[in-house]
Amino acid sequence: MKVLEVIVLAAGQGTRMRSQLAKVLHPLAGRPMLVHVLDTLQALEPDKVHVVVGYQGTTVRETLGDRPGINWVNQDEQKGTGHAVQQALPGIADDSVVLVVYGDVPLVAANTLAACVATAEQGGLGLVTADFADPAELGRIVRNSAGAITEIVEYQDASPEQRAIHEINSGIIALSATRLKALLGAVQPHNAQGEYYLTDIVALAVQDNMTVQGLKADSAEEVTGVNDRAQLATLERCFQRRQAVRLMSEGVTIADPERIDIRGEVTAEPDCFIDINVVLEGRVTLGAGVSIGPGAVIKDTEIGAGVRIEPHTVIEGARIAPRCVVGPFARIRPGTELGEGVKVGNFVELKKANLGKGTKASHLAYLGDATLGENCNVGAGAITCNFDGIDKNHTEIGNDVFVGSNSTLVAPLEIESEAYVAAGSTVTTRVGKGDLAVGRGRQRNIQGWVRPDKRKPKK
Repeated sequence: MKVLEVIVLAAGQGTRMRSQLAKVLHPLAGRPMLVHVLDTLQALEPDKVHVVVGYQGTTVRETLGDRPGINWVNQDEQKGTGHAVQQALPGIADDSVVLVVYGDVPLVAANTLAACVATAEQGGLGLVTADFADPAELGRIVRNSAGAITEIVEYQDASPEQRAIHEINSGIIALSATRLKALLGAVQPHNAQGEYYLTDIVALAVQDNMTVQGLKADSAEEVTGVNDRAQLATLERCFQRRQAVRLMSEGVTIADPERIDIRGEVTAEPDCFIDINVVLEGRVTLGAGVSIGPGAVIKDTEIGAGVRIEPHTVIEGARIAPRCVVGPFARIRPGTELGEGVKVGNFVELKKANLGKGTKASHLAYLGDATLGENCNVGAGAITCNFDGIDKNHTEIGNDVFVGSNSTLVAPLEIESEAYVAAGSTVTTRVGKGDLAVGRGRQRNIQGWVRPDKRKPKK
């Protein structure tokens, strides 16, 4: 196999996006479009990847961080796609095959790119095309009577007959580096835009008796570029639909594939159920039979078999053992671990909390920086006071502990197994095994008290 070098064109501003953000940084499924393209390229195992940037080039670099294997190339002036490719040519070896792709075409498939590269490895020019029902202002593929590609005509320069063609140019091409350099050297800006079109090399290659092989993508969406926010939203739905179909093929029931958002890597065992408007971010794993209610948001979380996530629950960075019930309207923050059969109810917030098997916090509680043993019960309104204004402090609770409603547990604190905390108590010191902690002010009943609205007004 020959050396493979890839040029990714990512220099445009994208004026129709009407945004200060570079077009290739606009997110699709929670990640910049450019990242989608670079991730797809990994399947081809290229020897080098050259990313041509221009508008907000520094921001693009910073957003991708220290991603390895990228040679950044600047295009200071926007003179067309051919000019952009020329900026990368000095860093490309003559004995390599070059694949040119676009940072704003995020759904292109690796097998399509591989077929394009294979044509180039055999000495030809590989060109990815697609049939569009409405090709709009895309470049048209012109073929002769034998069906061979003769040229690509940009919409601005096309005749009415050519504009009627539905086969479009994706812009994705592959050919040898030596041929690419020679053909680009002959390109002239003789067009309505006064730009150097990369597409002009196709006609030049035909004149040079070079084989030009058109490779049709499986779908129009695969090679659709993003030029405005409406197109971005369309591709977002395409991407989400693909993810939904994949999960359903693995045995997951999705209430409505048009109303789910997957923004990361999701794996699921059979017989899971995902209701409408669920958002799954980062790395999420679902055990067999997990049920997720509508409006839930789950990020970077491992969920065991048979867990039920009730509606509008937010979970991040947690591990949930089998047969737990969480929500509705619960918030599970990073560092939380729930043991088997734990019940976390409505308006309960957990942060770095470890709840043992069978423990319940059914409603209106906050447990932060806390470890609870097995079979504990936390009443409504109970909280751990974990922050003293400077440091976070830990609360340690044993097994079979009962915490009454509206209790305040001031950390650092230890409550040993089988202890009880009376409702409304403020607990500041250790509670021994089996003890009852009562930390209330003494009740007073005032006789003859008059409600404010019954009192006589002052003169």
